[in-house]
Amino acid sequence: MKGKTIIQIVLAVAIVGLAFWLYNSIMTPVRFDSEYTKRRDACAEKLKAIRTLEDAYKQTYGSFTGSFDTLINRLMTEDSMKMVSKQINRDVIPADVDINEISENEAVKRGYITRVEVLVNPIAKLREDGKLPIVGADGKKRQLTDEEIRNLRYVPYPKGTEQEFDLQAGMLEKSGFFVPVFECKVPLTELLSDMDHQLVVNKIDEVSKVAGRYPGWKVGDMTQAITDGNFE
Repeated sequence: MKGKTIIQIVLAVAIVGLAFWLYNSIMTPVRFDSEYTKRRDACAEKLKAIRTLEDAYKQTYGSFTGSFDTLINRLMTEDSMKMVSKQINRDVIPADVDINEISENEAVKRGYITRVEVLVNPIAKLREDGKLPIVGADGKKRQLTDEEIRNLRYVPYPKGTEQEFDLQAGMLEKSGFFVPVFECKVPLTELLSDMDHQLVVNKIDEVSKVAGRYPGWKVGDMTQAITDGNFE
């Protein structure tokens, strides 16, 4: 009886162990995919914001920049983005004229409207236009804070690291002309460096097979004049 009891206990332990092994075998890739998706989406949000800043920088200074210090500091501190402001000169508009019934160009010709070129802070303008959105912890959409803009350079995962996105910029010759280009990216090997190595290798292989896609996430391209993200 004693020997039979021991065998039953050993079998029970083996069954529990096998059940745990099977459960873990099934759930490990599921948990990996869930974490991978979370990290991909977090990267995408930062990369889209960086692209918005690069577009504003190009609009302001005529080219992209490959330096986060230059990109963020200049856009945050300088009133350098040219905007056209208009002022309605109501004291010169005849009583029988409805300014809403004529074109703006015609109103300018008649002196009813004065256009003035002003310099504004690019970050303030982007916020005013709602172009730096983020969903806060409360689930509500708001605009990025100054601190969040300064931290855009850092890859969001693994947590506790200060790894920066790879940012490059330059000029590309196209049909005899030179056009500004930029690229901001992070490879999956860095984004997923603290996760299961074999599953990371499998994911890189899977991503690379999609039309030769870069095995990571990026916006822009140094070899062609586009600012698209490969996650879009």
